[in-house]
Amino acid sequence: MIPLTINGKRHQADVSPDVPLLWVLRDHLHLTGTKFGCGEGLCGACTVHIDGKAEFSCQVAVGDVGERKITTIEGIAEDHPVKQAWIAEEVSQCGYCQPGQIMRAAALLAEHPDPGDAEIDAGMDPNLCRCGTYPRIRKAIRRAAGKAGRGGAA
Repeated sequence: MIPLTINGKRHQADVSPDVPLLWVLRDHLHLTGTKFGCGEGLCGACTVHIDGKAEFSCQVAVGDVGERKITTIEGIAEDHPVKQAWIAEEVSQCGYCQPGQIMRAAALLAEHPDPGDAEIDAGMDPNLCRCGTYPRIRKAIRRAAGKAGRGGAA
């Protein structure tokens, strides 16, 4: 049994330590908000926070998590500024990548509360959106940072 702290709750995963965290979240704990995209750490659909840092859960073996705290999209409050900005800016199109995008944006803002466009672009670069909602993602991050209405390219 592998002990995990996910969204503030303790869990025990009865899996091999080399199983990717993504599959423990989705298949064993039924936290399906975290999406499977590529399984190779290339798209970011599976992004979660591990001790507050954005990580691809498909690339983290559950046995390597240890005592670090995991946060999934289910652990982000509905009134979180990033989630509210995503709704206000109508970011989602197909929506599949959005949980990972929101997790990446929340980690970015935790580290850089007032990012410029270059920081936003660099911070969000590991996550892909096949629908091309990047301008709305950037706008939502600016809104969440309290920059809505201060200008800047969308």
